[in-house]
Amino acid sequence: MGIGYVSRSIFLCLLLVMCYNGNNKMNATRHPLNEDIPMDTNVLRLHSMDANEKYHMAHGHAYPSSHMDHMDPQLMVFFFIEDLKVGKEIPVYFPKRDPSTSPHFLPREESDSIPFSLESLPNLLQIFSFSQASPQAKAMEDTLRQCEMKPIKGESKLCATSLESMLDFVNEIFGFNSQFQVLSTTHFTESTTLLQNYTILKKPEEISAPKMVACHTMPYPYAIFYCHYQESESKVFKVLLGGDNGDRVEAVAVCHLDTSEWSPDHVSFRVLGIEPGSKPVCHFFPADNLVWIAS
Repeated sequence: MGIGYVSRSIFLCLLLVMCYNGNNKMNATRHPLNEDIPMDTNVLRLHSMDANEKYHMAHGHAYPSSHMDHMDPQLMVFFFIEDLKVGKEIPVYFPKRDPSTSPHFLPREESDSIPFSLESLPNLLQIFSFSQASPQAKAMEDTLRQCEMKPIKGESKLCATSLESMLDFVNEIFGFNSQFQVLSTTHFTESTTLLQNYTILKKPEEISAPKMVACHTMPYPYAIFYCHYQESESKVFKVLLGGDNGDRVEAVAVCHLDTSEWSPDHVSFRVLGIEPGSKPVCHFFPADNLVWIAS
């Protein structure tokens, strides 16, 4: 889905297609969690990440190549707001996922009937036929654990287990009579390249965003989106990028102007080499993430 204005009813119809495979079976059974899904599927999902477990993979501190060579490529999504200028070259990791094989949303009545808690993990592994030591089990545990973490100060969050629950959360934040649009990153070329240098091809377009809800995909047997809203000020941009290999991407970027409440060990500070609250933190969104904007 490209960047633009989308009415609630039209967007609902489009995404409801994701919920079914043409029969009444759960998509979770047709599209189980794939072993190829990385454990760090979305480094953008939480502003309260600590430094434990997989986030120790971020050994770098800034843009110098000597540090970048030792950094998890999936962390290469962060940049500074002053980088948003024509001709600036930024290394960016854009995951490439096939929507036809990605987990789909379940209808609300089905998702509501399935437990969604860390306490229920043993039962869930039986439901989806995953062994306790499998990569799928580890991914599910990470998702459930992070969905149950308390929000940071000024943040409202929800792990949406259905399209309906996502829209309910957006309406709760914006107001039930509000108009809104949804943004996503668009790839104009097909490529298997995940990490490369991109050059900003034209002046980034700032999009008015009185309120913003970001929804990030999470690894799970069916579609889960970590959606969150922050009271602190953010700026939203549409950025046209050109890759070294000829790729063209119209990317959604968000700059968080106040990071003083974020964990000091958030991966963005490790990548950019800064401290909480010292500078705005910007990042690009992958194509399967959504940014909801109050009009």
